[in-house]
Amino acid sequence: MNTKSSIFLIVSIMTVFAIMMIPNDISAHTSQNSITVTPINEKISLQETITTMSIPKDNTLPWGSVIGAASDYVERYPVIIQFYKGEDPVHFTQVDLKGDGSYEYKFRVRSLDPDTGKFVNIFEGDYTVKIFKVIPNTNDQV
Repeated sequence: MNTKSSIFLIVSIMTVFAIMMIPNDISAHTSQNSITVTPINEKISLQETITTMSIPKDNTLPWGSVIGAASDYVERYPVIIQFYKGEDPVHFTQVDLKGDGSYEYKFRVRSLDPDTGKFVNIFEGDYTVKIFKVIPNTNDQV
C-alpha cells in the first residue's frame, strides 16, 4: 500500500469515527402515538404503538433511533419494531427490554459508499413505525 492510499484510509477511518460521535436528532419517540392493547390470554396482552418518523432530505446525521420509556412489560418477550414507507414494509427488527422496561434501537440513516466516497441516504422521508410489546393483562374480561 502506498503512502497516498494509507493517508486516505486513515483520514476515511477518522471521518467515520467523527461522524459516529455526532449526537443524533432523528428518532421515533412514542410520545405522539396511537396505542392499541389486545389481550392474548388471561395473563398477557399485546400493546401496539403506532408513531411516525420523519427524516429530512437534507439530513446529515448518520444514525436514527426508536426509544421507549420504562413502563409495564413482561420479561423474556422482546419488542418488535416495524418500519413502513406508506404501505410497504421497509425494515423489521426486535430488541430486548432493559431491566426497567425501556428499550432503544439505533439504526443507520445515512452511510458512506466506499466505492464512490459519497454519502447515501438509507432512510429519507416519512415512515410509519409500529412497535409491539407484551404487557401484563389489564382486562378482567378475558
